Amino acid sequence: MRPDTSGVQRPGGRRKVTTAAELEQVAFDLFDEQGFERTTVADIAAAAGIARRTFFHYFPSKNDIPWGDFEAGLERMRAEFRALPEDVPLMEAVRHCLVEFNRVPDYQVPAHRRRMRLIMGVPALQAHSTLRFESWREVVAECVGHRLAQSSTALIPQTIAHAALGVALAAYQHWLDHPGSEIADLLDTAMRELARAHTDQ
Repeated sequence: MRPDTSGVQRPGGRRKVTTAAELEQVAFDLFDEQGFERTTVADIAAAAGIARRTFFHYFPSKNDIPWGDFEAGLERMRAEFRALPEDVPLMEAVRHCLVEFNRVPDYQVPAHRRRMRLIMGVPALQAHSTLRFESWREVVAECVGHRLAQSSTALIPQTIAHAALGVALAAYQHWLDHPGSEIADLLDTAMRELARAHTDQ
């Protein structure tokens, strides 16, 4: 469920931004300074040195900013799952893809923590986040269904997808509450336990 965080580092100064990643950085700075709900699209555009209408060339809405290029991340997760050998056990494949999808380079960890605090902690983002979580869950269900030769809407693919999302949310909350922890390690541990429970059935 990790939003795409590639390229979010931006040099100092307030020159006119030219990329979505730079616009994200400007927005995050404003969110820190005055809060998410009090920050408007006009505020972000002004700080970025662009016209308000130009903002919408980068993002459909303010609520989309914390998610980065989430759709590209989903495509990479789908490709990662399909590339795994068929003899990799199903739950091992799900664990691998979940961990890799959420793996964050060390230099991006501070920005990713800030991003996830917004996504998981700002009430105004919860409805939008639900839609994003649904998209993520459907990709997992699609991949599981493909492996089982079942529809993505069948019971087992949906059950595994919902369980994986629950693991991800629990791991991220723990990660935010414990700054010294590693999100990839938390996800790996939690998914191994889920896989063990699945195997024991």
